[in-house]
Amino acid sequence: MPLSSRPSSNPPTPPSTPAAARAAALLSFHNPAGLYDPRPNGYSHVAIARQPARIVHIAGQGGEDAQGRLPAGFDDQVHQALANLSTALQSAGARLADVARLTALVVDHSEARLSAFSQALQAHWGTAPTPACTLIPVPRLALDGMLFEIDATAYLPSADAG
Repeated sequence: MPLSSRPSSNPPTPPSTPAAARAAALLSFHNPAGLYDPRPNGYSHVAIARQPARIVHIAGQGGEDAQGRLPAGFDDQVHQALANLSTALQSAGARLADVARLTALVVDHSEARLSAFSQALQAHWGTAPTPACTLIPVPRLALDGMLFEIDATAYLPSADAG
């Protein structure tokens, strides 16, 4: 089911040349022969991080805005959660292109929700390779009405440590 492209409060931008070069030097993403091509779903099967690196762990981000308001719709929550993820990464000096692994939790998972999530990932990552990702259907999340949560692990060159 095609879904319309939705603007985000933190619109995706293709990684700048220095950011793309930094990520390419530290991370590589692979989709081995013998496995289906996951790129249409917005992820890669394998992410390899070269050491030494500074590892950034981002806690699960939901669809709440800065005032704690949670939109009712799944698509809106996904876009806000990805914007929140970007904000958390930026606070550590990281970008989406630095993320090697994601875990997404989805309440009432369905093919339509998978499609919405996949499209949102592709929109936010732009031309950068998408990370390894696991989607876990769950019966409920921390807050009433919360339908989506995502956490991330990013890698930065150790020279960026501060």
